[in-house]
Amino acid sequence: MTVHDTRLAGGRVFLHGSGLEDVDLLINDGLVSGIVSRDSDAQAREVVQLDGKLVLPGAIDPHVHLGKDIRVPKDPDDARLETASAAAGGITSMLVYLMSGEPYETVVPGAQAVMEADSYVDFGFHICVGTDDHVHDIPAYMREFGISSFKFFMNFKGEEGAYLGLPGNDDGYMYDVLGMAADNGAMINPHPENIELVWKLKNRPIDESRGPLSAWNQSRPSFVEAEAVQRVAYMAQITGASVYAVHTSSRLALEAMERQRRSYENLFIETCTQYLTLTTDADCGTYGKVNPPIRERDDLEALWVALAEGKVDTVGSDHNARHRSFKEKDVWSASAGFPGTGGVLPLTLSEGLRRGVPLERLVDATSTRSAKLFGMYPQKGTIRVGSDADLAVVDLDGSYVINAATQHSGADYTPWEGTEVPLSIVHTIVRGQFALRDGQLAETTTGRYLRREHSGAVALAAAEHEGEPS
Repeated sequence: MTVHDTRLAGGRVFLHGSGLEDVDLLINDGLVSGIVSRDSDAQAREVVQLDGKLVLPGAIDPHVHLGKDIRVPKDPDDARLETASAAAGGITSMLVYLMSGEPYETVVPGAQAVMEADSYVDFGFHICVGTDDHVHDIPAYMREFGISSFKFFMNFKGEEGAYLGLPGNDDGYMYDVLGMAADNGAMINPHPENIELVWKLKNRPIDESRGPLSAWNQSRPSFVEAEAVQRVAYMAQITGASVYAVHTSSRLALEAMERQRRSYENLFIETCTQYLTLTTDADCGTYGKVNPPIRERDDLEALWVALAEGKVDTVGSDHNARHRSFKEKDVWSASAGFPGTGGVLPLTLSEGLRRGVPLERLVDATSTRSAKLFGMYPQKGTIRVGSDADLAVVDLDGSYVINAATQHSGADYTPWEGTEVPLSIVHTIVRGQFALRDGQLAETTTGRYLRREHSGAVALAAAEHEGEPS
């Protein structure tokens, strides 16, 4: 009889197609090796009792920025601290954006080495393209590094991207990027923002009486996002590209994508935890400054409806670990972005369940759909025999209060400071190893690099071939 490494006993396990089941999980060599009844005589070297706690596929954060300048992870704590935040929140895999004006063959190996040395979770990369050479090299990046998703900033016109080392671009550049992705089975993740409208609106009077988050929202209104989303989605149809609208924040942007989806299906929508849990009335001040801005209550409600209906594909964090010293200024001078990877699963799950969103939808948005869209399925994003044993064990009777310390990030703050979450992450298991056990982080890190040969429509077709609907 096979003796497995670990048996997770007495949990309520989420299985695709049947929901929560009272079964035990067997783990061997980092994989799910069995799904057995509670009374099975299967043997394991270690039995971990879960006492009725929820067992979910490990969450995937598809939108993370690392490095103190948010371009590239360079130092050990860029990996260790920020992935500690992820693991503490039930994340088992993350996709990190690399941003550079240099050829990425000079960037990826160093970033990979930093992450492999100190990441608690498995990780892959997206590449931000900004030059003609980057576009030309997309097939090589896919072949050599297994990177199949690429971002470009629609707002980087003129010198807007200089702070990240990226040159300006235009709609002709967008056309080339989309075409290259379509030809190679990649996906494009555009930052959708019409910067010319932002420039035009700079001289418009802004009412600052409602606080800094409202003022920032007024300076970059939602139609700035929606116009750009609609434009890139239309060009996706023209070129045949798969487009993934990152950090969708508003009702108008949702509606723009839905209009384009009626005639073209390879369009996908990500939102972020902040747009599901914070509004311009939040009391976090400039800690909550981000692009796109935190929006009004109506936008938040529209996003929840869209998530419940399956129109929002994924939830990410847009995690950014710039130190708090860059935020403690007026809203016009403070840096944009904040840490959030540790809240993706607990905040989305708790608020979603409170609203009556089916657990299946919440699992899909925080794990399975990202795995399928970004070419990681069924290795990631599901609990089934042969898949990586990536698991989040959740106590629905637990609770905790979010603060800078519980988030572990080197940023040393959180816009959710003082928020009580009515559940807790007990264990986070990455390929059968406890990254978090009984709420405590492991002493050693075991994260590995994820090659992803294709993303978008090609990856979804492969997922469908695996026997489950995409």
